[in-house]
Amino acid sequence: MPKNKTAYTEVAVTDFINNLEDQQQQADSLSLIRLMKKVSKEEPRMFGATIIGFGQYQYKYASGHAGEAPLLGFSPRKAAISLYVFTGAEEHQHLLENLGKYKIGKACIYVKKLADINEDVLVKLMQATINYVSEKYTRIKL
Repeated sequence: MPKNKTAYTEVAVTDFINNLEDQQQQADSLSLIRLMKKVSKEEPRMFGATIIGFGQYQYKYASGHAGEAPLLGFSPRKAAISLYVFTGAEEHQHLLENLGKYKIGKACIYVKKLADINEDVLVKLMQATINYVSEKYTRIKL
């Protein structure tokens, strides 16, 4: 089984944030760190070169593919902030109602800036994701 390329690193989250060129992304990143830390009760850590992750779990799909991933996370990218806070499961689609202005991939939500979305709805999304992942997969204590 091939090993996942992306894993937690020892790079300091503050160094990563301080090196962002966009002031809005820096401010939004600091706000997301506070929010995700509060909801997950986990410390932020760099997952790969550009993802700030909170907590960790092991997954294994029916296909046999397995790996480890953060419970929650985000990545401040040039075009948008990628939020890893959504399961993508059909039973969680209703949680996207009233979220605000966003685009979505399979299980990743893209926002231009944090002010475009409803923080209360984001918190509900994060809590539902943590509950789902905790029931379905094995959490790892960091």
